[in-house]
Amino acid sequence: MRRSRLLALPVAALLFVGVAPALAGCSFQTVVKNVTGGNVDLGGNKVPSDFPKAVPLAKGAVVFGAGVGSGHGKVWNVTIKVPDAKAYQDIAKQLADAGFDGGFGAQGPDGGGTGTFSNSEFGVLVVVSDAGSNGWVANYSVSRAAVDTPTPTSTP
Repeated sequence: MRRSRLLALPVAALLFVGVAPALAGCSFQTVVKNVTGGNVDLGGNKVPSDFPKAVPLAKGAVVFGAGVGSGHGKVWNVTIKVPDAKAYQDIAKQLADAGFDGGFGAQGPDGGGTGTFSNSEFGVLVVVSDAGSNGWVANYSVSRAAVDTPTPTSTP
């Protein structure tokens, strides 16, 4: 259950960010404001100001940065230009050194890959992929870790 929650919010946010501009007759910012109640930071080509400092990012130019939601439901998405397909190795080491568990699954035939990482505070989905003529990128989707609420116990 924890893994599905870890992936559900970033995927939903990415779908929203990708589909919203296609809505005819509406400006992107108006749509985002109406849907999120203004709880969005489209940082453009910079890391959102409230991006969790506990999550290390690869070194490189920021291609896109955004934050959607508020409080415990906040989700961040940052895409960074990386040197090559093997950047996933450095990213995995950075996250492990920062106390995250997880790793990259199978890499593609040309490198890159998808990794999931978590600690007690955050879940991180990282996709390292070939962006065609733009080179290689690492896309980070970050959400807060699921809060385990205690199950009430009944007394006989």
